[in-house]
Amino acid sequence: MKLYLSSFRLGDHPEHLVALLPPAARIAVICNALDSEDAVLRAEKVTAELEWLTDLGLRPEGVDLRECSPEDVAARLTQYDGLWVRGGNVFVLRVALARSGADKVLPELIRSEQLVYAGYSAGPCVLAPSLRGLELCDDVTAVDGEPIWDGLGLLDEAIVPHLDSPGHPETELVEKVRASYERTGVPYLPMRDGQAYVVDGDRRELV
Repeated sequence: MKLYLSSFRLGDHPEHLVALLPPAARIAVICNALDSEDAVLRAEKVTAELEWLTDLGLRPEGVDLRECSPEDVAARLTQYDGLWVRGGNVFVLRVALARSGADKVLPELIRSEQLVYAGYSAGPCVLAPSLRGLELCDDVTAVDGEPIWDGLGLLDEAIVPHLDSPGHPETELVEKVRASYERTGVPYLPMRDGQAYVVDGDRRELV
């Protein structure tokens, strides 16, 4: 697998993301964790993601999973060298992955390194075996329909972003998530803003 999992935005060392990708890579930017937000605000945030990634020398394009179906999602995603999955509400993102069928095709595409998977906050969190505990920081009722509690299972541990990150609005909430995982024995990777977890085959590094 090739993963670049940031706590917040690009992190302090986005060169590690660029190194996982071919030159001038095409990147699908998935912002469905924002689907419960105001449409105008959502569009502004998507534009910001595209600008940051363009500044890295990448070629990002927005892909809305609400416009994908289980019949075409694999063909849509394999046009790209990688995915950038933005933060937001992890439960809203998880439902979007399920409705589009992306949750069925992504694990194999990522494990076989047909796609580099990257993103921050909810983007990394959804790769865990389970999303239990994240209801302490993300609003489950924002989901249109029933929430899905299982993650994609590409990681053996949960991700807890934004820890010890003064100025981030969720840093106190994620402390509750960490405490819950400590209490129940859930393996987790703690990350403060600026850090990213990089996986490149057998190499795993927190940068």
